[in-house]
Amino acid sequence: MPISYVLINSNLGTDVQIIKEIKEMLADQNDVKLEIQGVYGVYDIIVKLSSDNGEKLKSIVTNDIRKIENVQSTLTMLVIEQQEKS
Repeated sequence: MPISYVLINSNLGTDVQIIKEIKEMLADQNDVKLEIQGVYGVYDIIVKLSSDNGEKLKSIVTNDIRKIENVQSTLTMLVIEQQEKS
């Protein structure tokens, strides 16, 4: 199953609103599993997305998450599926 981790930098004080928007955005997508947390450090939010459709995950990051107001930047990491199985 394709898995993506997305690290998000947000404008100061907007992380709670961004988390809420991402949860709402993906609430009706039953084929995408979402885990999301605010974090301390270089990044403000970490998102774990998983789905049977890897292209859908890429689309969510590119067309949805990156376009949210107050998202400054993202860093996306795709899990190497072959290593996950070994």
